[in-house]
Amino acid sequence: MSEGFLPYGRQTIEDDDVEAVARALRADYLTTGPTVAAFEDLFAEAVGAAHAVACSNGTATLHLAMMALDIGPGDVCIVPSITFLATASCAAYVGADVVFADVDPDTGLMTAETLSEALERAAGRRVRAVLPVHLRGEVCDLPALKALADGAGAVLVEDAPHALGGRYRFDDETGAVGDGRYGVMASFSFHPVKTIATGEGGMVTTNDGALAERLRQFRSHGMARPEGADPWIYEMIQPGFNYRLPDIACALGISQMGKLPRFAERRRRLAGLYGEALAPLAPLVTLPPPMPWSDPVLHLLCALIDFEAAGVSRREVMEGLSSRGIGSQVHYIPVHTQPYWRARNGAQSLPGADAWYARCLSLPLFPAMDDGDVERVVTALREVLRL
Repeated sequence: MSEGFLPYGRQTIEDDDVEAVARALRADYLTTGPTVAAFEDLFAEAVGAAHAVACSNGTATLHLAMMALDIGPGDVCIVPSITFLATASCAAYVGADVVFADVDPDTGLMTAETLSEALERAAGRRVRAVLPVHLRGEVCDLPALKALADGAGAVLVEDAPHALGGRYRFDDETGAVGDGRYGVMASFSFHPVKTIATGEGGMVTTNDGALAERLRQFRSHGMARPEGADPWIYEMIQPGFNYRLPDIACALGISQMGKLPRFAERRRRLAGLYGEALAPLAPLVTLPPPMPWSDPVLHLLCALIDFEAAGVSRREVMEGLSSRGIGSQVHYIPVHTQPYWRARNGAQSLPGADAWYARCLSLPLFPAMDDGDVERVVTALREVLRL
């Protein structure tokens, strides 16, 4: 069992990761060099996509996706309310409107039912994109969501920063999150608490070569180099951003990708131990039910706690855990309740999102944890809940 404070998530950086970054620092290119393309190629192969485009962070991936799809004023994007702020903000960046979908109260995921209800509220408006979030790493019901999006004339853009390494099986179809079978693009993040880390960083995958080219143009100031032109010639197609990921970070990403199978196996092992250790605490404490089509690599271990029945507030639980050396976090505050979106969309009732938020608490989950750390966390939770 580990000693010291256990955060809810953290990076695993080893000596070979440090050496990979040191080699990159001694190389000819610190940015826009060959290590970027090498990371992109490795990532695309790992998830089974034709193209992968590296960029500076996970939020940038979503912004670039909106720009590549030419989404703008008058367009609507549908976003689940249980997600990080960036999923909805990316639509606001390009002047589009957001209609928030409710989620299943026990999984936090957008479902066919909640998407259908959101599409009804968006009736008569131009819905361009639906952004399902693979919350915690569980895969959404992609065929059902795609069918609804297709019927509305929209595309799926998978928000998948939690789901790297995850796989799915729908009937006889199997694949990896990000392979582009259902979504025109999928976005990933390499923030330190994610499955692999580059410090900051992100990746967009797609099977559409034209979209990949637009992503790369907007990532680098909207520039293109005309075929056959003099080597110094560049043209600005339209304003873009400096969303490039430097070679230093890509070198770390390549090293981390080599550890993805080990990280995935460890996360699955720890999640299984949590399932066993928390089972006796039901119904006061439960885990979200697994999706039958999903083989996730969980990024978050979200417990659902009936704080009212326990007679203790979430803040008291978090403070009690912290005093015992256990970190925790809340994923997420429903985005539709945020002041900016309330001012734009008015007050909304999304009972599934509210029910998820009322109960969720993320417990420590990261590959460097020992098996005994799970029992340490659950023992502390029992004490705080007075069980």
